[in-house]
Amino acid sequence: MGLDYKSLDSATREAMAAEVERDAAARSLYISPRLTEQGANEWPELLLSAVKTGTDDSLARELSTRRLLKTHEESHRNGKPFTKAVPATAASTLAEGEFNRFYLRGIASRGLAENRDIEIYRGRVSSRPRPESEALMGERLAAGELLDDLRAHIGVDGALGLPPGPNSGLTGELI
Repeated sequence: MGLDYKSLDSATREAMAAEVERDAAARSLYISPRLTEQGANEWPELLLSAVKTGTDDSLARELSTRRLLKTHEESHRNGKPFTKAVPATAASTLAEGEFNRFYLRGIASRGLAENRDIEIYRGRVSSRPRPESEALMGERLAAGELLDDLRAHIGVDGALGLPPGPNSGLTGELI
């Protein structure tokens, strides 16, 4: 089940879409190495469609039903490469992570334009929340600072620690 996005409305979706289009035009859109070649080709349009009218759940379903993720990947143990199965949760992890990243960019862009801040909250219940995630709960961030950080750190954790890694369940809302 995806995150509960409290500030997801038509204005946020428009801002999210502008952020996706910005990265696509700059060729800086994150392309997961777990995507197949076809998946990598279709990813920009799938992501854009999801931010315009869908959810992280609908994006994950598209990735799964279209079989756009690899079934196996290379990993390393004790410095030696080996092949392992891609986790069954890979589609939802990728979809939630990237949808949330663009949602946060969308609300940060809006916050900057509307002179509002962003407050971090838990968008999904976690039975074992990470201490670093708990430390961010209720934190208020300046929209411009968050937007700059998320734009600068594509596909990796940003300096502000948001979002704080895959499956954290944290997101933000306009305040």
